[in-house]
Amino acid sequence: MNSKSTFGAAIRAMRKERNLPLRKVAAVLDIDPSTLSKIERNERSANKVMVLQLAELFEMDTDELLVSFLSDKVANELLEEENSEQVLKVAEEKIEYLKSKNVKQGNLNF
Repeated sequence: MNSKSTFGAAIRAMRKERNLPLRKVAAVLDIDPSTLSKIERNERSANKVMVLQLAELFEMDTDELLVSFLSDKVANELLEEENSEQVLKVAEEKIEYLKSKNVKQGNLNF
């Protein structure tokens, strides 16, 4: 999967590569074909459950598809911000801190 392609474009490419009609993939996700079409065109967002179902359907690595999905969410949120690179750097630092804090708390004996 190309890291610069959107989640929707990746889903469309995988669906077409496997010759699956929109309606069949939509049925697996339990959504209308028009909703899936909007997801593929990046006019609507999928959710994590859909991402997991798509990974299973397309027999692909779940983490790879989740990275594409989540990176789209982050990119779309920061697209119009002038300081997006700084925000990403601070967010990365916060994630590392929060993960280390949770690990430390997980080892406490009460």
